[in-house]
Amino acid sequence: MKYAVTLDDIRAAADRIAGVAHRTPVMTSRLLDEMAGRKLFFKCEHLQRAGAFKFRGAWNSVSQLSDEAAARGVVTHSSGNHAQALALAAQLRGIPVHIVMPKTAPAIKRAAVEGYGAHVVECKPTLEARETTVQQVLEETGAVLIHPYDYAPTIAGQGTVALELLEDVPDLDAVIAPVGGGGLMSGTCIAARGINPKIRLFGAEPTGADDAARSLAAGVLLPQTGPDTLADGLLTSLGELTWPILRDHLESIITMREDKITETMRLVWTRMKQLIEPSSAVPVAAVLSEDFKALEGLGRVGIIISGGNVDMTNLLRRGAL
Repeated sequence: MKYAVTLDDIRAAADRIAGVAHRTPVMTSRLLDEMAGRKLFFKCEHLQRAGAFKFRGAWNSVSQLSDEAAARGVVTHSSGNHAQALALAAQLRGIPVHIVMPKTAPAIKRAAVEGYGAHVVECKPTLEARETTVQQVLEETGAVLIHPYDYAPTIAGQGTVALELLEDVPDLDAVIAPVGGGGLMSGTCIAARGINPKIRLFGAEPTGADDAARSLAAGVLLPQTGPDTLADGLLTSLGELTWPILRDHLESIITMREDKITETMRLVWTRMKQLIEPSSAVPVAAVLSEDFKALEGLGRVGIIISGGNVDMTNLLRRGAL
């Protein structure tokens, strides 16, 4: 089947982001290896520019715009990390950027977006409201829509995470990443399978936002309805471009309860000394789960740590600290 991106697209994206995005380190932890019963390799995208992997896709998208298109500016909708990433990418290119954000977006993420000079447009916290508001901004400004995940240049940019991970640790048995809209996971699938057709691929989701797991089990794309999780980066539904890739490449998607997510987040904070956000803790919690431990033939596992933009106020409000 023909997908939205190819391994060549991801390699081209890697060339575009070189020297602009950080090549993030791969870390290890003896304690977490012991807890998981296997060797773990953490690709640390919380150390990426703007605090998350999203900058890769944002810069890959913005850098390809013609001068004429770029002059009209860019627009997107995002609860936080893609918003920050696109705002920074637009700032670096010197073009206008409009970000549609739900009123419930973490204050720390909105502040960061505005700090990069973006024009923030508030909307109700529903996908319909996001899309309707984006359409209004497009009509008013003529800006170019840079979708946070269901856009080929975005997916290709996110795939560079796995490309780097497998360059640094080429003999992995599996890779696991968090799943929200699927941009990171789909790019990971294309990159990892393109390099090693035998590698095993897993996704991780909160039980309170498990549309991808339900979709994979049903074999059809099921929309996200009423998500409720601290992992605010994983609230969105899969896209039309990302779903077929996940459907065809993922072995399974492991879902994690909120208490396990927060427990694992604090574990990484205290024992690895890395400030990760709840979304990043989901795949770590999954690898430490009994379901994952029961899988055989997975001696070396890569885990993508997606971001580190922590809203402490929200965590305190929800009793996660």
